[in-house]
Amino acid sequence: MKKKTVISIVFLAFLMSASLAFAHCEIPCGIYDDGMRIRQVSEHITTVEKSIKSIMELSTAADKNYNQLVRWITNKETHATQIQHIVTQYFMTQRIKPVSQEHAGKYKKYMEELRLLHEILIYAMKAKQTTDLAHVERLRSLLKSFSFLYFGPEAHQHSHQHD
Repeated sequence: MKKKTVISIVFLAFLMSASLAFAHCEIPCGIYDDGMRIRQVSEHITTVEKSIKSIMELSTAADKNYNQLVRWITNKETHATQIQHIVTQYFMTQRIKPVSQEHAGKYKKYMEELRLLHEILIYAMKAKQTTDLAHVERLRSLLKSFSFLYFGPEAHQHSHQHD
C-alpha cells in the first residue's frame, strides 16, 4: 500500500510540474507568436516598474509594512527573470538564427539583434539589483529598438496604425 501511495504522489508531482512549464517548447513545431512575446516582455517591464514604485513608496512609509515590501521585491525579481527567460529561451535560442559574415547586410542585422537582446538581459539584471527607474526606461527603449529591427520598419509602422 505504501508503495502505491508513493508512486501516486510522485506521478502527481510530475504532472503538476509539467503543467507549470512557462517556456514555449524547443521542438520545431512552427507555432510562434513573436509579437505576443514582445508584448509579454513589455508587460513584464511595466510590472517591474510598478514593483519599483511600490517598493520605493513602502520603503519611505513611517510605518513600514515589511510583508508587502518583500512581496513587491519578489514580484520585481520574478518579472525581471521572465524578461530574461523570454529573451534567452525564446528569441536567442529559437528565433534569432546565426548568419554567416559572408552575408554582410544580414550579418549586421544579426549582430545588432544580439547586441540589443544582450543589453535587455543586462538591464533586466540591473532592475533586479536596484530600484532605479532609469533601468526600466532603458528596457523599454531597448525593446522598442529590438522590435523595430526584428519586425522591420514596414511591420512596425503598420502595428502602430491600430494603436
